[in-house]
Amino acid sequence: MSPATLAPLLARMVLIRTFEESVLDLFSRGELFGTTHTGIGQEAVAVGVLSQITRDDVVSSNHRCHGHYLALFDDPAGLMAELMGRSTGLCGGIGGSQHLQRENFYTNGIQGGIVPGAAGMALAEKFKKSGRIAVVFLGDGTLGEGVVYETLNLASLWQLPVLFVVEANGVAQSTPTALQLAGSPAARASAFGIRTAEGDGNDLAAVITLATAAVTYVRRESKPCWLVLNTHRLGPHSKGDDHRPAAELALARTRDPVALLRPALPAPAFAALAAEARARVDAAIAAARSAPFPTPQNRVTSAPAVPLIVPPPPATPAAAGRCAHVLNRALHGLFASHPDVVMLGEDLLDPYGGAFKVSAGLSTEFPGRVLTTPISEAAIVGMAGGLALRGLRPIVEIMFGDFTALAADQIINHLAKFRGIYAGKVSCPVVIRTPMGARRGYGPTHSQSLEKIFLGIPGLTVVAPSRYHGLGELLRRAVLSSGDPVLFIENKAMYAEPHEPPVAGRIAEFATRTGAGLYPTLTFSLNEFAPPDLTVATYGGMTPHVLQAALTLALEHELFVEVVVPSLLSPLPTAELLASLATSRRLLTAEEGTLTAGWGAEVVARLMDTAEFPFASARVAAADSIIPTSRPLEDAMLPQSSDLVAAALRLARSPRR
Repeated sequence: MSPATLAPLLARMVLIRTFEESVLDLFSRGELFGTTHTGIGQEAVAVGVLSQITRDDVVSSNHRCHGHYLALFDDPAGLMAELMGRSTGLCGGIGGSQHLQRENFYTNGIQGGIVPGAAGMALAEKFKKSGRIAVVFLGDGTLGEGVVYETLNLASLWQLPVLFVVEANGVAQSTPTALQLAGSPAARASAFGIRTAEGDGNDLAAVITLATAAVTYVRRESKPCWLVLNTHRLGPHSKGDDHRPAAELALARTRDPVALLRPALPAPAFAALAAEARARVDAAIAAARSAPFPTPQNRVTSAPAVPLIVPPPPATPAAAGRCAHVLNRALHGLFASHPDVVMLGEDLLDPYGGAFKVSAGLSTEFPGRVLTTPISEAAIVGMAGGLALRGLRPIVEIMFGDFTALAADQIINHLAKFRGIYAGKVSCPVVIRTPMGARRGYGPTHSQSLEKIFLGIPGLTVVAPSRYHGLGELLRRAVLSSGDPVLFIENKAMYAEPHEPPVAGRIAEFATRTGAGLYPTLTFSLNEFAPPDLTVATYGGMTPHVLQAALTLALEHELFVEVVVPSLLSPLPTAELLASLATSRRLLTAEEGTLTAGWGAEVVARLMDTAEFPFASARVAAADSIIPTSRPLEDAMLPQSSDLVAAALRLARSPRR
């Protein structure tokens, strides 16, 4: 490269180096929070690769992301303020060192987790025919994460325009690559039929040559590419945790990319750009020091950054039929009216149409918008997150709710976090539909009610309607009205049951009230809402069993209960429960999940915190046991109507407090 070509690239590398060295110094002085991960020694990778893309392309990075950000954006002030936790920071001081977002740049500190998200962004750009590509940076230490290989498989299958850049620095935190990685990093992508290149990540000219070819290939062919750049991390993993032998570090410094390029510029020219970098970083530090800290706020109850709009109901409500059919009709309506709605999941294509046929007919009527996937729950959900960040409204179908555990990292640490850690600058409207519950004889690993695992996750909405709620309308609202992810739980026993929403305020023998809000609560009464003797709180598939128990209690024991059935589990609505409990002063909770740490425990605790009156309480739930396949054993383990009657009678005998 000529000095004129080299000078701006080397200036950016020196800016990154100066910034990172200053970050370590600030940590030693106690001026930064938490931790940080500098990329000292890896500047040629960041500058070389990102100099070859456009600002319209999408970039994802990891915990070691400062260099990538500064290679794209000439903004040391915004980044420094973010690291110093100031309100003027890139994400208002919320994201810190590992969680950055600006324009088309996204980072997250969970190893491997960014990879499916980046592939999802590439898929979104392919859907939109934008011509943009996605670039994702990962380290060789990340190659032990299974979600990486799930994503490589999908990227190759679907021919996604994504460039995977492996910064192979030879060590994963403190463990040498040779002790934690079998085989060759380059060969791993080749096994998926992905084009692969490898080279010296400390040689800027070599990086640019390789990156130019890789970016051109991905953009022209709309296919993935795997680029391994061998480099060295000259600094610690985070603040001071570097225990590598001195001889190893000395050898690595002989390949320092900044030092290798320094002789290519006249000494005065290099001194000038180094002085400019020092002055800019010092100015960034001074500006951050003088900036205010962000104002604390309750992020659980704060108003969402994305306005929630309740979509109007269809002109002709499709209420009749089995619950599975109602949900299927709602999905067809969503696809027909909103071209940004897509679906991902296993075995979705016709004629199969999903394990419970809720997705039947969609792939035939809307070809190309229903993507059947391998058994890769983590990658499926992660890619949906990338699709959502880039403007689509993806629906994920997880075949059995038990399998949500395989995608828990993506749900909890990625989808639910994006809007919060990026200071409300993005939205992530993913709907994850999944059947939960037993009573079908599927046994221990296909019958669980695991929704309690996901309750209380900030940024995640958990909806679990009963067959008496307006299923189609609730699904429409989940897909169209939220800027955050929604876990939409469909009790699998409900699929074959009739859909029975209220008609003129009644459902069979019960008078009903429908609460307000995006996901309303239903309240049932057998005595036209006269003051009840007992309040029962339940949800989802337990509702018919509770209503049967309520009939038994009224007819055989002259005990009138009010049944309160939220469709929203988290964040928990309490208005209807408090209103009923104000007169009954006795609360029974009922759920199909196991008792310990269940939904009922949260209901009781939350109401005790908020009620201005005392009340007695009891809980009915499944036994703390696995769910047997044998029907008699399953029935014995699960809560039945008779269990509810017995618990209600015991609670009714307790004194009103």
